[in-house]
Amino acid sequence: MSLFEKFAGHLFKRGRITIHTADGKTYNLGDGDPALKPVTIRFLDKGVPAYIGRNPHLHAAEAFMDGRLVIEQGDIRDLVDLVRANGKWEEGRITLRGTFMHHAKNLIAGSKRINDRVRSKKNVAHHYDLNDRLYDLFLDRDRQYSCAYFTDPANDLDTAQADKKAHIAAKLHLKSGQKVLDIGCGWGGMALYLNRVADVDVLGITLSEEQLKVARRRAEEAGVADRVKFELIDYRNLTGTFDRIVSVGMFEHVGVPHYEEFFLKCRDLLATDGVMLLHTIGRLGVPGKTDAFTLKYIFPGGYNPALSEIVAASQVAKLMASDVEMLRMHYGHTLDHWYDRTVAAKDAIIALYDERFYRMWTFYLSGARAAFFHGNLCNYQIQYIRDRATLPITRDYMAETEKWLPR
Repeated sequence: MSLFEKFAGHLFKRGRITIHTADGKTYNLGDGDPALKPVTIRFLDKGVPAYIGRNPHLHAAEAFMDGRLVIEQGDIRDLVDLVRANGKWEEGRITLRGTFMHHAKNLIAGSKRINDRVRSKKNVAHHYDLNDRLYDLFLDRDRQYSCAYFTDPANDLDTAQADKKAHIAAKLHLKSGQKVLDIGCGWGGMALYLNRVADVDVLGITLSEEQLKVARRRAEEAGVADRVKFELIDYRNLTGTFDRIVSVGMFEHVGVPHYEEFFLKCRDLLATDGVMLLHTIGRLGVPGKTDAFTLKYIFPGGYNPALSEIVAASQVAKLMASDVEMLRMHYGHTLDHWYDRTVAAKDAIIALYDERFYRMWTFYLSGARAAFFHGNLCNYQIQYIRDRATLPITRDYMAETEKWLPR
């Protein structure tokens, strides 16, 4: 336990955590900072500290999922928040990209990001083909499973997700009658919104069979199935020309080895005077790797790119990044809402799956939330064009359009 005590003492400087071990010892760590909620945890067997120590990023989650680590004061969101607040990205040391270890780690991680057509569909099914009822329990009414846009942090989730769609629509500079491609269309909410507010025809594509069923049903119910269509197809297999392309929350599943291929395909699909809007989770600073828990349990094959990786790949396709916006904490606020809704639906989620799944899901949401508030994650919205004369020479049109767009 001396090694564990040293490790825990080094980790918890801010806040207050009490740790009860299975052999009767108690550790009180931290400075009691009132800005962080106090947490008390208990290890139910003597092997937990060593188990966590061997692979903290994965085994701490699994110990919680398996009920070997229980939280007696606070909850998993408070615990993860406490851990991440003690290692804020802004306060970390600078790692030079030229080191051997940096390149070696990225090379190994990169081998896990190869998402060919077969693997991509399998990876999507792992997460998005879960029981349909699960997503109804914690998402907004429109099932927007991506970062919302909080014009006010006090806004409710439905308002923030509606504002996100308007924010993106304004950047697309839409005109009546245009053809729009939605790559990674989810349950169809964005495609249906663009058709409703801008009188455009939309093709949404997905690799999730469950999402496809819902999206097509929603288009039928809205009476616009002739103008808003959805297909189960890999973006690499698509042909045609589109005036606008939008992709929200899909780029995280492309994989670094396929970035250039993705942008080259988008250029091929985009009209010469077209506009593309890419909305993706990204990482602050230099390229890195996906944590072990997320790869194993949540998004196999997933990776959140550095801005430099996105721009470098799109430059190859001669796509001009005409506007770049970083959303710093919007996803953290979004995840707070998702977490609260998940906790409120605990019994229903356990009935769908089991308690281990429920604990896994709350750990996933808590970890992601903390990464946006304290870690190295953010969201990027990048607008692309092929021709520099395509858009007005100032960005005033975005704000002006966003004001009057229906929600």
